[in-house]
Amino acid sequence: MKKNILLIVLVLVQVLMVSTCVKTSGFEIPKSICSEDMQSNISFEELDTIYDGEVFQIQQDLIMEGYIASSDRAGNFFGVIHIQNQRQNPSMGLELLMDLREVHLLYPAGSKVLVQLKGLFIGKRNDTFQIGGVFNAFGNLSVGRLPSSIVQEHLILSCDMITELTPATYAVADLNDNLLSTLVQIEGVEFKEELVGLPFAAPKEETERIMIDCNKNELALLNSGFSDFQSTPLPDGNGNVMGVLSKKGNQYLLAINDEDDINFLNERCIEVPDEFSSERLFISELADPDNNSGARFVELYNEDMASLSLNGWSLRRYTNANTEVSSEVDLSDFVIEGKSTLVLSPNATEFENVYGFAPDIAVSTNSPADSNGDDNLELVDPFGVVIDVFGVPGEDGSGTNHEFEDGRAMRKLSITSSNASFTFGEWIICNDTGAEGTMKATKKAPDDYTPGARN
Repeated sequence: MKKNILLIVLVLVQVLMVSTCVKTSGFEIPKSICSEDMQSNISFEELDTIYDGEVFQIQQDLIMEGYIASSDRAGNFFGVIHIQNQRQNPSMGLELLMDLREVHLLYPAGSKVLVQLKGLFIGKRNDTFQIGGVFNAFGNLSVGRLPSSIVQEHLILSCDMITELTPATYAVADLNDNLLSTLVQIEGVEFKEELVGLPFAAPKEETERIMIDCNKNELALLNSGFSDFQSTPLPDGNGNVMGVLSKKGNQYLLAINDEDDINFLNERCIEVPDEFSSERLFISELADPDNNSGARFVELYNEDMASLSLNGWSLRRYTNANTEVSSEVDLSDFVIEGKSTLVLSPNATEFENVYGFAPDIAVSTNSPADSNGDDNLELVDPFGVVIDVFGVPGEDGSGTNHEFEDGRAMRKLSITSSNASFTFGEWIICNDTGAEGTMKATKKAPDDYTPGARN
């Protein structure tokens, strides 16, 4: 009963003296509710060294100091305080889980605090240190919320003046795990266009809203469906966002203390096309060596002088007489230089053993690069347009003028552009059983092939 009365009194004191806790700067904490005597005897980094990967209870008399980075004043945080190790340029942070409401009234953002660690449990979740009580699920310990009745025994305000934290500024691509549970400012971001105008969160649901930078790097803004700004529309424009960094899997998340932490004063990013078509890219060589099926490959050639991003491009295979795509290779991650080739192999190890160098792209067996000579191929641009074709989809190549079984199909050097219709006269085709006009001559690797060279 006495503890409850004391808590009420402290809350009233803070309400009167810290009415705008999050943005408070230069507020002196009354000496009656803070400690001047307690001294830190362990750093965040030293705490890291005693953690062995399993949840355990701290038994030593350890005291750690830090600074409050989060605030529940606007309702976007619940049951947690994020504490970082320095007021500026922090190198580490952690979460203190607690079963306490209106935390900002007792521990305003920017406060220096001392954490009495003895008796607390420590663990990690999503690469983030957590301290608090304990939660036991089927014999497995997890860090849980500290009961409200003992929060003030473990989290003590320092009598240092409260001043705002100074977040360091980062680009999305520069975020790292050392920044987890610290206050950061992310520059040059905007909400995805289709999200602009939607509410920050669905009612009563935790909601992620994706922000991107001008290089299309993504960062999720994590919003509570119980926050004061839940129904506020997401702003348009581009700018900076300040918040506490967290992580889920491999994805970084940012949670703001209130909606004023978003400042989008700049124009949105200008869309720069990164998908291009070209009639100067075509299939230049297909290989099905008679002596080694592991040495098969497909070669593409860029006749243009300029390099070409293959973002959105794909290579399709129609096996035998199939009219539906049997397999496909996404070429999006690659760039083909001007006057250069791109070689795809279904067996990269064997390819290198045979030809003496690694293929540009290692693909799977039964892929377009693994044809046994009677299949058909299509080269497709980012807009779904078939740019180049070998063979006739729907027609088994065996015994036709587009069979290269146990042989080779090479584009004539006089051909300088793609062709969406198979034209036999553009090719020199060698095989074992092809139609008249093809060369009845099987080929052996490596001598009868020229992967990586247009000759």
